[in-house]
Amino acid sequence: MKNCIRFVYCLTLLNGAFMSTMHAQDLTGIWRGHFRSNDGVDRLVESYDGRYKIYDDRYKMEVQIAQTRNHFEAVTYSYKNTEFYGKATASGSLNKDTKKVLLKEGKLLEVRYANGFVCIMTCFMQYSKLGNDEYLQGTYYSTSVNDSLSGCGKGSIFLHRVVESDFHKEPFLEKKEKELLAHKKENPPAPLAVVKPPAPVKKSVTIHPVPANPTAKTSAPKVPAKKKVASSADSQSVAVQKNSTVVQPVHIQHMRDSSLKISQPTVVVPVPAILKSRTNELLKTLTVNHNTIELRIYDDGAIDNDTVSVYYDNKLLISNARISDVPVIAKITVEPSDHPHQLVMVAENLGDIPPNTSLLVVVDGEKRYEERIISTEQKNVVINFQYKKLE
Repeated sequence: MKNCIRFVYCLTLLNGAFMSTMHAQDLTGIWRGHFRSNDGVDRLVESYDGRYKIYDDRYKMEVQIAQTRNHFEAVTYSYKNTEFYGKATASGSLNKDTKKVLLKEGKLLEVRYANGFVCIMTCFMQYSKLGNDEYLQGTYYSTSVNDSLSGCGKGSIFLHRVVESDFHKEPFLEKKEKELLAHKKENPPAPLAVVKPPAPVKKSVTIHPVPANPTAKTSAPKVPAKKKVASSADSQSVAVQKNSTVVQPVHIQHMRDSSLKISQPTVVVPVPAILKSRTNELLKTLTVNHNTIELRIYDDGAIDNDTVSVYYDNKLLISNARISDVPVIAKITVEPSDHPHQLVMVAENLGDIPPNTSLLVVVDGEKRYEERIISTEQKNVVINFQYKKLE
């Protein structure tokens, strides 16, 4: 009977966990963020007079999704100040095993643009969840509305689940949310069964009374064994053994064998407390061809007072820097090594809109790499660097 109760209890817990996972993978709702083309690799552009100016090529985006099983219908809004505004129908699917999302724009509903041409997007994204926050992050490619064989470029996309729309909630989304709410009322989650642990079995202890006039034989006290008197030779041997850890290095240094080399002790930099107290998640390992590498760090979402610190090989490189569209710039040295050099991005806060989102641009000579980083107060993000000389 007890085993049956335990089985039912475990089954209830598993069912609750399964339902929670299924809910987490339901994309129904409003997602907002941005996308940007790979054509503008860096936002820091050098002008003709040698000065730097900021070029932000990001377009804001909102996606409203109503999911049914593994498929969904959607509407997308794309906009950038007064330069462009577009609204399109979309559809897609979710693989609940891999949490990969495919979203493809279809018919244009509204469009306003100052110059250029209009494109539709196909997005390949990955669903993730950090605490109570949910994200869709990945890449896209686009084609011209007038010619599906004519490409408009490709780039990256980042979306975050939000509650309110910047526009208005679409009728198909309102309908789906009402269906989900009605289903939830009709099928409330079953309360978890509370199983009381079995009461501990009390063991009876028999206490034997001590006789008032004990006549039992008592064991004779043990006579301590005689200590062995060490001879003078033994005492000298013990003295040598005790002093061997001190004397041995002196003798080694005075050996005439010139082939023996004493290696210098390796300086070990202690791991900072912030790297010990949080999870350090490896994002990528980059192989670079120059010893000096430039790092440029931006806020990759809304400019909302995100603050970061950066550690390189356990040494503080950047401390409590507020990131924005203007890059925080630092340089690192990547020497040849048997082990990769480790760069750790630490979120000092989550900004006004969690989580802490940053864009790291790595400048390796003529090469540039972009890494989008999501860090929290529980998780740091690690990028390893390895040096390989150009042949």
